[in-house]
Amino acid sequence: MLMDPSTQSPSQAQPAPSSAHSGGSSLASLAFASVGVVYGDIGTSPLYALRESLVHATQGGKVLAADVIGVVSMLIWALFLVVTLKYVIFVLRADNRGEGGTLALMALAQKAFGRRSTVIFVLGIVGAALFTGDAIITPAISVLSAVEGLKLVTPLFEPYVVAITIGILLTLFAVQASGTARVSTWFSPIMLVWFGAISVLGVLHIGDAPEILSAFNPYNALKFLLAHGMISFVVMGSVFLAVTGAEALYADMGHFGRKPIQAAWIFLVFPALVLNYLGQGALIIAEPDAISNPFYLMAPDWALLPLVLLATLATVIASQAVITGAYSLARQAIQLGLLPRLEIQHTSDTQEGQIFMPRVNRLLLVGVLLLVLMFRSSSSLASAYGIAVTASMVVDSCLLFFIAWRMWGWNAWGAGAFVSGFLVIELAFFSSNLLKLFDGGYVPVLIGATMIAIMWTWNRGTRMLEQKTHRDSIPTRDLIRMLEKSKPTRVHGTAIFLTGDPEVAPAALMHNLKHNKVLHERVMIVCVRTEDMPRVAEASRCETEKLSDDFTRITLHYGFMESPRVPVALASLRKAGLKFDIMTTSFFLGRRTLKASPTSGMPNWQDQLFVMLSKQSTNATDFFSIPSDRVVELGAQVAI
Repeated sequence: MLMDPSTQSPSQAQPAPSSAHSGGSSLASLAFASVGVVYGDIGTSPLYALRESLVHATQGGKVLAADVIGVVSMLIWALFLVVTLKYVIFVLRADNRGEGGTLALMALAQKAFGRRSTVIFVLGIVGAALFTGDAIITPAISVLSAVEGLKLVTPLFEPYVVAITIGILLTLFAVQASGTARVSTWFSPIMLVWFGAISVLGVLHIGDAPEILSAFNPYNALKFLLAHGMISFVVMGSVFLAVTGAEALYADMGHFGRKPIQAAWIFLVFPALVLNYLGQGALIIAEPDAISNPFYLMAPDWALLPLVLLATLATVIASQAVITGAYSLARQAIQLGLLPRLEIQHTSDTQEGQIFMPRVNRLLLVGVLLLVLMFRSSSSLASAYGIAVTASMVVDSCLLFFIAWRMWGWNAWGAGAFVSGFLVIELAFFSSNLLKLFDGGYVPVLIGATMIAIMWTWNRGTRMLEQKTHRDSIPTRDLIRMLEKSKPTRVHGTAIFLTGDPEVAPAALMHNLKHNKVLHERVMIVCVRTEDMPRVAEASRCETEKLSDDFTRITLHYGFMESPRVPVALASLRKAGLKFDIMTTSFFLGRRTLKASPTSGMPNWQDQLFVMLSKQSTNATDFFSIPSDRVVELGAQVAI
């Protein structure tokens, strides 16, 4: 709570944007690399999407060829409209200096609007909160659906499916602390084999019922929707499972660039998914009993066990991508002042994007394990999967409206009509998923609501505390004039005081004067600011202002996808001519212990939550990468 907190974003398993766009990288190599991170989630949807859709479509009755064709047509056109048209063609154009993701989109929309907009800010909070539910559900449903294939190898595995799933998940979360750089080198080759395998399986079975090719005609999707009434509305909720993970196309843009992600989707991922859904549909038309697990039943007996193992690897990769994405989103939220400072460990000396957040990792693991134990099957979990993702996509569409209107130069009516086309589809999916609210759909709603309450409370409480501190503090320039008259005892060396408000005297400075009654011969007041851009150029990192002969004010600027490393920034100032010796420099930090107050302006529950969150905030010394042996902390109790 010392100052404007900070975060970063992308999913860490891959190079940071700077490396992603390096001159020597070819479009093909970047497209290949993107396959391993961007498409893990959506790439494993064939494990359950068609199965769940047809289970609802048939309602336990006879499997009709027309129904299978209609559902497959819905899947294909959902992939085309939501993923290809919306995300690949349009949303990827809305890059925040090369970066993507809900919070990056929010920052871009705020910038396009020209001022802070409450509506845009709320949309960003809601979108970020909903991603949390997705980050917990994806590993659970993905790994469960893969391991369930063991039951087809031999029924002896059935009692151990949940235990094996838990073992895989425990291992996955345990290795996060070591970083994902080495493991990620295998991601793309494995996913390339995966997409090749599902393509081949699909092609081998399309001949079972060639009429499945009529699914390319959108009329069959519309005919199914119109002919089945309420049932078709329910089926839409399951069809949406095929496009979960589409938001990753935008979130990971900073790692690979727009064109490589577009190329990977158009030339590999989209064709592979379509071929597999066609093959599954043809198999079910030819053998209706295959509806129980059409994906695995496409494989010949000899290939079933290798396919289960490959699917398990693919789902682990899908889970890895969403886990690292959760770290990235958490760091963005911290930087933007939506969450308290949490410990961020860098797992790479060269890639800024590769981070590990222990507390986030533990919370995700607990949530994922609880879901596996509660639902115990991927079919049960499927009911909980759609609400958060559909709502998140609705948020993206709303933010896209502001960007199209204010940044791309479209008129308001044109931008509204453009976005409305996507909103109609997404709201239909969202409404159908709401039918699952009491059948597991409450899980992401509760997770999202909890995160919204936490982020709203932290942001509101922090702002109120900043206003109170500013109101009760002495302006820095007034203090300097007072010190010139009182002439306190001066000691050798440099003192650096970190503050969130550079216009007023830091609390640590006031406490040092009050209790120690000394002042260093050189005083630097340092403030860290988070800008509405992903990264700040090194040339613009530091801003200095000489307040007097012995007082200097320094403002360090960071993007919301960067971690603030104060000593590194100060070292660059030394090279630029600012004179101080780091060995005789002390960093003074203020540590505040908050107490709830009936006059805070927030409800009592929010006061208590804010105080609790402040206790979870990591040490500023670690967060700002300051050497612990150079830090002096001065504490105080503060009523909100």
